[in-house]
Amino acid sequence: MATGASVILLEFNELTPSLMSRFMREGKLPNFHRLWSQANVYTTDAEETPPALNPWIQWVTVHSGLSFTDHGIFHLGDGHKLRQKCIWDLVSDAKLRVWVCGSMNVKYDSTLNGALLPDPWTSEPQPYPAELAPYAKFVQKQVQEHTNHDTPISRSDYLKFFHFMATHGLSVSTIREITQQLLRERMGNSSWKRTVILDKLQWDLFRWYYRSLKPHFSTFFLNSTAHFQHKYWRNMEPEHFKIRPTTNEQNAYEAAILFGYQEMDKLVGGFLELANGDTTIILCTALSQQPCLLYEDEGGKCFYRPKNFADLFSFSGIDSRHTVAPVMSEQFQIHFDDAQTAQKAESLLLALRVNGRPVMLAERNGASIFSGCHIYYDVPRDAVLTINGADRSIRFLDMFYQADSTKSGMHHPDGLLWISDPNRNQSVHQEKVSLRSVAPTILKILGVPRPNHMQGSLLS
Repeated sequence: MATGASVILLEFNELTPSLMSRFMREGKLPNFHRLWSQANVYTTDAEETPPALNPWIQWVTVHSGLSFTDHGIFHLGDGHKLRQKCIWDLVSDAKLRVWVCGSMNVKYDSTLNGALLPDPWTSEPQPYPAELAPYAKFVQKQVQEHTNHDTPISRSDYLKFFHFMATHGLSVSTIREITQQLLRERMGNSSWKRTVILDKLQWDLFRWYYRSLKPHFSTFFLNSTAHFQHKYWRNMEPEHFKIRPTTNEQNAYEAAILFGYQEMDKLVGGFLELANGDTTIILCTALSQQPCLLYEDEGGKCFYRPKNFADLFSFSGIDSRHTVAPVMSEQFQIHFDDAQTAQKAESLLLALRVNGRPVMLAERNGASIFSGCHIYYDVPRDAVLTINGADRSIRFLDMFYQADSTKSGMHHPDGLLWISDPNRNQSVHQEKVSLRSVAPTILKILGVPRPNHMQGSLLS
């Protein structure tokens, strides 16, 4: 490795090339523009189509250098099953320090030389070192059930979390932002902006560990703007959609996506200040988004989640011991003691019906089931949940609630990849590159040999 060389990988999930160009051209993203102006600029190709065009698949490709066909990780929460070593494992094996902050669907070797905070949607692996657990558990609870207002977070939970943050980098500016956000929520409909508070807390945490560990390789993952794009694209560009937002919705959310980009722009400024002259800063988005128009003739795509997992399983007839781990949108994992018990539960879930249609996705793998509500249309208030072959029923909306708003952004295979090396010179490349090139290119920068499983082309 070159003396003092280091890499910071900014994993800003699903930022969109066309929106980035538009907002930079309008002068609204000065720090992104600065990074872009001193980088090798590429557009990546995820090389996948639905249903394999999902970030929890593409980020495994970024980290491992393997295509989906080769790594085979399809579900969020299954990253720990990856057999090959990821970038941080290889860098750690080379006796260099790593700091993985929030990366999606990860696995790591137990001998990791540094620290790793998993994404908040997965239950495995655990954070390393264990001192990160208070942060991980609190954020996981906030993110996995952010649409369910009945999920309790106690005063004790908050106190433990803020005690941890007070000793791990909590800044005065973040305290001020939290206070202002709470005041705004008391005054009107701005609770949707709370999402970016997590970004600020995670930046404080990243910076604290970065200064402490002085890592050679670090990652920093954020999902807030991807979330805004999925929810509010029809407010940003209503002309694309048949289902138009109301005047109140338009006034409230028209600038929500721009807000997300601008909040991330502030963080980019922080990274530019944090990095030294030998640091390569890489912005990678893995994929991007576009307007979601596939469901407009059906009233738009909606998501439903159980109000209470115990009630749903009791109604379904599942009475065996299990644990539940919610993931993104409507999905969750159920873990049982053995495969036979899981097989029975799978059959019970698949028997649920509404208006004669199957309600649940249920895919069993050994003693675990990957599940979620498979109804995506606006369910009538009087719709009844039944069990195929059984004389039991309940109102569907007594068991499920509609999560978030109607979907308006969907995935696109193009992604941003900007590599700002210590030369800080710009070169814009027109040909698209594979996501499989990211991992071996990072190893090359750090002087770490790439393994045989990484076959992507090296980028200059």
